[in-house]
Amino acid sequence: MNGPANRNLVFAVDLGGTHLRVALVDEEGRIYAQRKESTPKHTGVAGVVRALVKAARACVSEKGVNAGLVAAASIVVPGTVSKDNSMVLQVPNLPSLDNVVLKPILEDQLGWPVVLENDANAAAIGEMWLGAARGHRSVICITLGTGVGGGIILDGELWRGADGSAGEIGHTAVDPFVGPRCKCGNRGCLEVFASATAIVRMAREELANRQDSVLLSEGLTAKRVFNAGCERDQLALDVFKRMGTYLGVGVANLINLLNPEIIVIGGGVVDGWKLFERHMRQEVAARAFPLTAERVRIMQSECGDNAGLLGAARLAFDLSRKQI
Repeated sequence: MNGPANRNLVFAVDLGGTHLRVALVDEEGRIYAQRKESTPKHTGVAGVVRALVKAARACVSEKGVNAGLVAAASIVVPGTVSKDNSMVLQVPNLPSLDNVVLKPILEDQLGWPVVLENDANAAAIGEMWLGAARGHRSVICITLGTGVGGGIILDGELWRGADGSAGEIGHTAVDPFVGPRCKCGNRGCLEVFASATAIVRMAREELANRQDSVLLSEGLTAKRVFNAGCERDQLALDVFKRMGTYLGVGVANLINLLNPEIIVIGGGVVDGWKLFERHMRQEVAARAFPLTAERVRIMQSECGDNAGLLGAARLAFDLSRKQI
């Protein structure tokens, strides 16, 4: 797509536990420049800031965009952000960012107003703006990636809670007696059963007893487990059955608690939808109140990997309007 002439843009960042995605986005949600690279995990705060600044400059120069057209920036992270959207409180998969007041650091380096947000909150906003939740005002978004995140929209407004930490769906307990301890410190969190990390762990745990599995070779990844499932490998199918069952428990809890119109499930793990959907829906049907379970729509993300970026862009435009 050709660069804009007189169109306001924002710089959107989805800082995930595995990948760093950045984009320049306009007010219609059109992406003018986009980059994806590995998240710098062992370089501390300074390394993360350097990567963001470098990516911003690359996006601007790639399309020959005047930096003055960039109205604001939004950075979304896989963890808890302060209610004033200035400080990263806790990011289990990127602990170097814990308790860092990141907003002023990035504003100084980028030269644009900056807002921080939880990545699943941003994904929920992105899906309500341009994705599967268009036209709905009671929305839950669950993101299945390196970890498990959640964003909640009630009556059209993002619900952040008293301290800004609402929506940590991945850290709700679905089985306190089974599974390893979560990075958050608790045991039995949804994240240890329904994330990409969990899929790899559960497959590895079963390999000693499954000598017939195609997964016995080196280099186990969630993508390989998915591919094996598509080839009807029984170990992989059992892993996705277990994953879908626990996800169904979590989804049923959300339905009973919040009675949403729609639940949107996104993130990289959703590529395995056809392998876990039936098990998830069976658990929802068994555990959620019948009336609300029948009413709610449970759908895959339509924005895909860009849900967080698009939600970040919408938040950045909201911030830019407040600056006027």
